[in-house]
Amino acid sequence: MLVYQDILTGDELLSDSFPYKETDNGALWEVEGKWVVQGAVDVDIGANPSAEGGDEDEGVNDQAVKVVDIVDTFRLQEQPAFDKKQFVTWMKRYIKLLTPKLEGEKQEEFKKNIEAATKFLLPKLKDFQFFVGESMHDDGSVVFAYYKEGATDPTFLYLAHGLKEVKC
Repeated sequence: MLVYQDILTGDELLSDSFPYKETDNGALWEVEGKWVVQGAVDVDIGANPSAEGGDEDEGVNDQAVKVVDIVDTFRLQEQPAFDKKQFVTWMKRYIKLLTPKLEGEKQEEFKKNIEAATKFLLPKLKDFQFFVGESMHDDGSVVFAYYKEGATDPTFLYLAHGLKEVKC
């Protein structure tokens, strides 16, 4: 199994269990999330509680909860939305911090493609939910989630150069 960690924080943000599609010359990864139900599952084991002196309501008091698989699996933490000025400020800092951590060809590829990725993201800011890794570190990568037109499940966008592949 491959896990993709944030180069700056070490937080796990994705794995190969969630296939991605490269966009913007590989600067962004697009991943489809899914709403899933967790929690109580009503299992009929054939027992009759009233015949055994128990109440019908007796048993586990779990509540089923709907969660987005990627957010739950990687314990992503939702952040307040960026306005355009905050986003540009964050992106400049992110580029400054990430660039020295990349080597040779990856660094050149990042420098060449990050502007197009930024221009793609900027007009969509009002549609995004923003997530960071479990550590909630300010300098880490941000994961962008939005709903494509007519979709019931969210799509996530990752800044590809900010991820490193780790074999588990």
